[in-house]
Amino acid sequence: MLQLHKVRSGLRMESAMLGWYPCDRLFYYPTSKVYEPPETSGLNFESVRIDTEDGLCLHGLFFPATSPAQGTVLHFHGNAGNVTGHWPLIAWLPPAGWNVLCFDYRGFGRSEGRVTQQGTVLDGHAALNYLLRRTDLDPSRLVALGQSIGGAVAVVVGARRPELRAFLLEAPFAGYRQIARWYIRRNPLLQVLGWWIPRLLIDYRFDAADHIARLSPRPVLIMHGQADHTVPPEMAVQLHEAAGEPKELWLIPDLDHLEPPDVGHAEAALRISEFFAGALAARSGPGEPGPHPFSKPACPG
Repeated sequence: MLQLHKVRSGLRMESAMLGWYPCDRLFYYPTSKVYEPPETSGLNFESVRIDTEDGLCLHGLFFPATSPAQGTVLHFHGNAGNVTGHWPLIAWLPPAGWNVLCFDYRGFGRSEGRVTQQGTVLDGHAALNYLLRRTDLDPSRLVALGQSIGGAVAVVVGARRPELRAFLLEAPFAGYRQIARWYIRRNPLLQVLGWWIPRLLIDYRFDAADHIARLSPRPVLIMHGQADHTVPPEMAVQLHEAAGEPKELWLIPDLDHLEPPDVGHAEAALRISEFFAGALAARSGPGEPGPHPFSKPACPG
C-alpha cells in the first residue's frame, strides 16, 4: 500500500506545522486503465459525474437494485486503480436489493484533480450530496461501505454526515501514520525512517481511530481477514475498541485483504445485507440535514 521514495534532503521539519504533507500521495496508486468495463457485469448502470465543493468533477457508476430497493450503498473504494477495478467487489449488492454508487476519488480514473487525504474526504461528501439530490432514491435509507483506505474516508465523512445510517468497514486501518510505521518496520532497510517519516511528513487529521466514536449511535460492522498481509487485523480490533455502540467485529480466518465478501462468500454477503437492513429498520426517521449545502449545479454530462 505504501510506496516510499527518497525524501529531498532540504525538507524541513516545519512542513507538518504548515499543513504540507508531501508523503500523502504515497498512499494512493490511481490509474486511468479500464480493468473491468461495467458493461460486463450484466447489471444496469449509469455513468455519472459528481461535483465537489472545490470545483472538480468526479466520475462514478450507479448500479440500481435489480429488485425493489432496500436502500442505497455509498461505496468508498481502496487506494489503487479506479472504479472499474472495484465495482466487481460490490456487484452482488444490486441483486440483493441494494442500489450502489461507486465513485472515483480525485485523480483516479476519469475524475479530475490530484489525490490527497483531505481531497478524498471532500470527494466523499460530494458523492453523498449527489445521492441526496437524486429524486428517485429514499434519502433516509443511505448506508456506507468502505474498503481498506476507503474505510478511513467513510468514517471521517460519516462523522459529519448523519444521513449515512450504517457503516460497514472492510479491512480498514486505524491511522495513516500508524500503517506507514507498520510498513516501514517490516523492512529492515527502512527502519531508520520509522519514526520521522510518518511523524513529520504524513497528515494525521483524517485517521479513522480519531473519528469513529462520532458515528454512534449509528451501527458499525468491522470485517477483517485474519490472514490479511496488507493491513494487520489488529487495526480492526483497535477501531472496534474506539467505536461507540452499537458495533460488531467480525474477524474471518484464512482470508487475505478484501477477500470477503467476494465470490463464494455467501455467508459474508448475507451478513452484510442483514446488517444494513437491520440498521435501517431500527432508524426509520428522516436524517438530519448535513452541513454541506447542495447549491452547486451538477457537473455537465
